[in-house]
Amino acid sequence: MTSLRRAASVADFRELARRRLPKILFEYIDGGSYAEVTLKRNIADLEAIALRQRVMCDMSGLDMKTESLGQKFSMPVALAPVGMAGMYGRRGEVQAARAAAAAGVPFCLSTMGICSVEEVARAGVPPWFQLYVLKDRGYMRELLRRARAAGCPVLVLTVDLPMPGARYRDVRSGFRGLTGWRMLMNRAVDGVTHPRWMWDVWLHGRPHTLGCVSAALGGESVGDFLTWIANNFDRSVTWQDLDWVRAEWDRPIIIKGVLDPADARDAVRMGVQGIVVSNHGGRQLDGVRSSISALPPLVDAVGGDLDVYLDGGVRSGLDVLKAIALGAKACLVGRAWAYALGAGGQAGVAKMLDTLRAELEVAMTLTGCQSVRHASRELLDRF
Repeated sequence: MTSLRRAASVADFRELARRRLPKILFEYIDGGSYAEVTLKRNIADLEAIALRQRVMCDMSGLDMKTESLGQKFSMPVALAPVGMAGMYGRRGEVQAARAAAAAGVPFCLSTMGICSVEEVARAGVPPWFQLYVLKDRGYMRELLRRARAAGCPVLVLTVDLPMPGARYRDVRSGFRGLTGWRMLMNRAVDGVTHPRWMWDVWLHGRPHTLGCVSAALGGESVGDFLTWIANNFDRSVTWQDLDWVRAEWDRPIIIKGVLDPADARDAVRMGVQGIVVSNHGGRQLDGVRSSISALPPLVDAVGGDLDVYLDGGVRSGLDVLKAIALGAKACLVGRAWAYALGAGGQAGVAKMLDTLRAELEVAMTLTGCQSVRHASRELLDRF
């Protein structure tokens, strides 16, 4: 049986998380929308890209470091915003932020995190802050004020969630749909059958509120936050709303959730500093293209006028190099660190990042890539 000490890949962290976490939480992390076609494409399309092996190259000076928006990365990886991470490990966002800081990579805090932006900032390096567009602009303004006061250097504005996608696994697991005593019984049984999680998170990881939006949620529980999203996220948002955001935020802005070259060109026109090529990890509109297949046209569309990041399907350092070769500045990994957090807290996230680093080193060495800053499509044999 695999232990954290023996975990050698993201797949191993996933299996450890599956065993340790209550089913409703694991299925929430692991699942996608509808038939999960896009979720599968994200992984399969990365696997289908072939690296071009080169030998007899002097790789003694291999350099993984990169820089973006004034941030220094020890390798082209950042921890993507993941909702409710504090339910996967005790004060999970804090643990992940500490692991990221130790590894020299950015951590992005989700608006829907259990830990508040103030708590995460106090733990070490101020995080990037992810925000959705809310109907209540006054509350958005308050969140932006808090993020500025906490020292957050970058705003990641997620625009592909005007409403929650239909995630069948959440219904089947009882995360959504059950009410009253059936809901309480389902969650109670799920918890007591996972005693390690019960002791670590349920008993000692309180409060179990969404730290950044707890005031807006009022008396609703964490399990009701998708209903709150459906009621409070703004479907009327347009590119012109960026003018309002920019008036409230004087630091770099990244738009997350871009898949189409026309939207990428609009992002350039609106003067943002970066985009994340993303289909929300296959959790929103199913049947759209994978993030990696969308990446090259979007890189070409922006022409170097802003930084392009990728998330979706990244499970190894080899995947990271493929994305960098196709023009991404860095990869935002989400499920990978959520699995690792569920598997072993901060130590799990730290080990996952070490694993990505070791895999990236091998991939760079055997493709003759001396620096990620100079990676190009020449590293790929087929894409």
